[in-house]
Amino acid sequence: MHSENPHPAAFFLTHASQLLTLRGGDGGPRRGPRMQDLAIIEDGAALIADGKIVAVGKTDEVAKREILKQTIAEEIDCSGKVVLPGFVDSHTHPVFTTPRLIDFEKRIAGASYEEIAASGGGIRASLRGVRESSQEALAAHVVRALDEMAAQGTTTVEAKSGYGLTLDSEIKSLEAIRAASRRWPGTVVATFLGAHVFPPEYRENHDEYVRLICDEMVPAVAKRKLAEFVDVFCERGAFNLQRSERILRAAVDNGLDVRAHVCQLTPTTLAPLMKLRPASLDHMDFAGEEDIVMLGNSDTVATLLPAANYFLGLRSFPPARKLIDSGVAVALATDYNPGTAPTPSMPFVLSAACTHTKMSPAEAITAATFNGACALRLQARKGSLEPGKDADIAIFDAADYRELAYWFGVNRCCETFLRGIRRSALRTNPGT
Repeated sequence: MHSENPHPAAFFLTHASQLLTLRGGDGGPRRGPRMQDLAIIEDGAALIADGKIVAVGKTDEVAKREILKQTIAEEIDCSGKVVLPGFVDSHTHPVFTTPRLIDFEKRIAGASYEEIAASGGGIRASLRGVRESSQEALAAHVVRALDEMAAQGTTTVEAKSGYGLTLDSEIKSLEAIRAASRRWPGTVVATFLGAHVFPPEYRENHDEYVRLICDEMVPAVAKRKLAEFVDVFCERGAFNLQRSERILRAAVDNGLDVRAHVCQLTPTTLAPLMKLRPASLDHMDFAGEEDIVMLGNSDTVATLLPAANYFLGLRSFPPARKLIDSGVAVALATDYNPGTAPTPSMPFVLSAACTHTKMSPAEAITAATFNGACALRLQARKGSLEPGKDADIAIFDAADYRELAYWFGVNRCCETFLRGIRRSALRTNPGT
């Protein structure tokens, strides 16, 4: 879901030191050696108009094209800069009200994720704020998060519910995502995550909460067209494999696509979930050897979330090298949330992926753009700079794409275009 483009305009981006097009391929997610191929054009140019990419190539070549002579375009000199597809952040949890600072201090003092959750912290600590907040207040928080993401080069965001865990508060959360998406020029994909954890009311009656999700929540979400995906946290202390499969099957039966949090803290057998053809399986820290082989033979994307490992202070990180070398299509996302990954920064995720999972800078960029689009099944419109695709573009103050992962703790994104809308124009027109 997304807002209508209020300011269609034409721009001619010229003389980029490196234009990372990521063009080519068969339309499926990139895997193996193909994740290294960014299809770079030096002294590159891109013409965008009416929210779409019209032409890409070397600056001199694009400047000679007849379409440019017929288009009144503002020229933007990108000398000394890297131009690439806007990041696709395919896993976020933006519908919350306050940071979880008590959890933060407990973790510093040595408490584990599971110990914090057992003491009433973790996901359940966010319930009260969401349940008591208005839809308008939640939407305002989501818009702020989306703006922070856009400032660092993100143009497409998957946004989950999951901090209400009642029918009314989950619907309210999804309506807040929809309201926010209409106030933000980028693209927002909504996901229903009622199966995040068991709420306090159902602590002793898990089966009844699963029934509520399957028989009431999922049908209501589908009927109101509030989400495109259903997600489930399949993990020890949350939803076991059998319950997760039941919930995702209910989603499919109601015409919704599926994805899952899985193998974050403990191993899980993936075959039952793979039968439902999930768009992505996310975290994947403890994926088994046989499951990795199975993923390598599928179009399901493994979305890795190293910012969560960093913030949780874990010594281990997702097995990116094993996954990529086994032919699995890998994406990267922030996991933006109040408890385990309070960051809107995809460039930080690139850095963490390179330094802690040993992905190459090129692999990380592919994972954060084209493969992220595949994780949302949006690769026909997003993830590469090719004529006809949405004009989602990030410009970085860097001469070499490897700098995007090299610098951290500083924002080098100097311009973002979201479906052709220049972000700097939005800052001067706050009502848009």
